[in-house]
Amino acid sequence: MSNEMPLQVDQIGSLIRTIRGQKVILDTDLARIFGVPTFRFNEAVKRNRERFPADFLFQLTAE
Repeated sequence: MSNEMPLQVDQIGSLIRTIRGQKVILDTDLARIFGVPTFRFNEAVKRNRERFPADFLFQLTAE
């Protein structure tokens, strides 16, 4: 488990970033919200991909 404390609800808004015109929350921040390591969060999302909208997960490239 992560050494960091899970975030409180009132702290979540500060995690929203705008990247290339899209509002996003990074996987590291989402993992902190749920109090799990980032790799476990990503595993859970990949294992349950059909439960999420198509634009929920994307990976940035240099382009």
